[in-house]
Amino acid sequence: MFFSVARLRLALVSLLLASPALVDARDKSLFTSSVTYCAPPESLLIEQFDIAYYAKNQSIVFNVSAASVVPNTNVNANLFLNVYGMQPVNVTLDICSLFDGALCPLPLYNFTGSDSLSLPKDFDIASQIPDIAYFIPDLEAYAQLTLTDVKSGEVKACVQSTLSNGWSTHQYAVEWSTGSIALFALAAAVWQSIFGDVTSLVPVRLVDILAMFQTIALSGLLALNFPSLYRSYTLNFAWALGLFPATPTSSIQASINRMRHLTGGDLSDSSGDGAISFVNRKLSPYNSATYVAPQSLIRTASSLARVNLADLASGNLTLPTAQVLVGGNVATVTEESSNVLQAGIPIYTNLIGIATANAFMTIFFVALILAAIVLGALALGYGITLLLCRSECSNKCPGIGRFRDNYPAWAKSWGLRAALLSALPIQVFTFYQWTLKDSWLAVLLSVFLLIALMAIILPSAFFAVRASLPTARWSDSSTPLSVAPFTAPYRDSRVYYVIPLLTIMLVKALVTAFAHTHGMVQAVFFVVLESLLLLCIIVLKPYHTRRADIFMGYLCITRLVCSGLMIAFAESLAVQPIPRVAIGAVAAVIFSVACAVLFVNLLVNMGLWRLFKYAVCCGRRGKRQGEKCQDDSSLGSTLSDSSIVEKGEGSRYSEEREKKDNTTITTAPSQCYNVRPENPSPPSTSVSLSPHSETSSTTLGEALPRRWSFQFSPPPSAVTTDSPHSPPYTHRTSTATASTPISGQRHSRNISSSVPTPLEEYPTYEPRAY
Repeated sequence: MFFSVARLRLALVSLLLASPALVDARDKSLFTSSVTYCAPPESLLIEQFDIAYYAKNQSIVFNVSAASVVPNTNVNANLFLNVYGMQPVNVTLDICSLFDGALCPLPLYNFTGSDSLSLPKDFDIASQIPDIAYFIPDLEAYAQLTLTDVKSGEVKACVQSTLSNGWSTHQYAVEWSTGSIALFALAAAVWQSIFGDVTSLVPVRLVDILAMFQTIALSGLLALNFPSLYRSYTLNFAWALGLFPATPTSSIQASINRMRHLTGGDLSDSSGDGAISFVNRKLSPYNSATYVAPQSLIRTASSLARVNLADLASGNLTLPTAQVLVGGNVATVTEESSNVLQAGIPIYTNLIGIATANAFMTIFFVALILAAIVLGALALGYGITLLLCRSECSNKCPGIGRFRDNYPAWAKSWGLRAALLSALPIQVFTFYQWTLKDSWLAVLLSVFLLIALMAIILPSAFFAVRASLPTARWSDSSTPLSVAPFTAPYRDSRVYYVIPLLTIMLVKALVTAFAHTHGMVQAVFFVVLESLLLLCIIVLKPYHTRRADIFMGYLCITRLVCSGLMIAFAESLAVQPIPRVAIGAVAAVIFSVACAVLFVNLLVNMGLWRLFKYAVCCGRRGKRQGEKCQDDSSLGSTLSDSSIVEKGEGSRYSEEREKKDNTTITTAPSQCYNVRPENPSPPSTSVSLSPHSETSSTTLGEALPRRWSFQFSPPPSAVTTDSPHSPPYTHRTSTATASTPISGQRHSRNISSSVPTPLEEYPTYEPRAY
């Protein structure tokens, strides 16, 4: 065991010591990630264009493969680099001066040039590129190579290639982590709904968690100029909307394409080369429609010595793994192109391999799969319940029979939860499909799906709200258990809070779909809607406890703040790229903190927090101040009370039970009380009795009549007496065994004085501390 622990510690120490080395082992470099033509190719066809810049020695590595198809073409090459709107590199090379004029004119055959170019020391690029550019996720930079005719200056070829540093906020680990949280919450919700109370908060937190995931993904669908960092972050939650990454060879996407083309669809399919190549050049990561080189940079480049690639040594640099691009797949993207992807849903869906026109049909198939899974799971659960009812388990667990009787309502409630979770993506992409005017079959299916969704949600919302209205006081209408998703989170008089919730969800879907060309309008609408929802929470206080109101108010404020930050991404404001990246990072952090808080709240509602405290305390439960006694004589009197608490009946104390407990009398001087006892009620009329002995003593300071002595008696209904002054029945909450020190006194009839003491009509007692 010692050697195992030692080896484990050695491995951990080695990992910690090696972590800085692993980070530093990655050179500061920028390399290509996609390529497109920025002008229609005329004399040159580009088959491969790879470029990498190393900051360590300020060198550029080229790997260009092209084919010349026009004879007698003499060109100059211009290399231009754009990083977050800045232009640190603009180098012009005379092709005719390279390789002793072997490339002038360009030969009519395929050629490949691959080498490294060390930039001159007086051309300080490192000072123009900040160090954060090598580590910031989802770098927004691109390189452009332009070949122009030496005589006419006509553009013969123009190629743009986006650059990357290898870091991104879109991680498969995040997708699997969020999916695991959702599955964990689902399992806990099902468990609590079966074995717990109907008003358990775990199923409510399941809806809240998935709603937060959908909110993050929905923000990426807005027609705003998001920084690449935030857009990639929202892709981690695309699965919450039913959008799962698809490959170019996906059979589902191929079937949707055939269906659309057979039913009047003429929109383009998704590209196998990714969506970055087709993004509007005004948006991230390009941040520029066209670029005109400053005259200062042109003069600086012209004054540089001519460079001959044949005389340069490649050194020990290795070209990073880059994307090999075939000429037939290199698309031409200009301002006049029809295949340009605009901000919002087109960019978002194409980034995960789903064409814009295929978005709704993808959601439609996912909804069908979800419905099949839910119905199958509910049918399987009902079959298992029937088998358990017919087995011997039903005799040992009578709750199985009750669960079988309530199973239809339980199944309807879970079907309603599934409909609520799928309502937002179905509404968004249904309305957006109507704006495309692509395939008549897709439009028809969207209408059917929307009607089916409304048929599930609206009647349930009506029955839930009806019982909470003021008019329900004079009616016998009761809320069915099948609408628990609408009634469980809220107070009975505030169930109508679901009306603004459903209305806001509908308005968000309408704004996202029909205002897909007006990003500013979408952002402002989202801010207004979240403000109204926060106002409803403050005014109505719809939840059961103040803590729940504060918690849901925090989530609403989170959405409100992030919606306000989205306004900075509007194209009309023209915010610079670097500030937009900072704002996007802040929004991502705020959303991430909210997700973490929701997960912790889920664990608390599951009872794991109490289990953690129990484990930390090593099984020792703390005592309340009122329950601390001065000696061990209180053990017998608190035995039965502790058993009640362990059985979960401590919370069922009624006022009558408490009054009965308060009448318990003890003769032990060191006995303490959880609740201070009250004085016994005097008789309604005065009683004249014999004088008492001066030596008599009891707990109250005076001897009681023999008929008030401590003894077990039948319940009040079984007690009969002829005296009109018979004392009330005294109920005891705990009994001490005969072996305890006070048991003899408590049950003894040998009072020090056999003569009863007369009771005053209104006795007074000096206060004592408990």
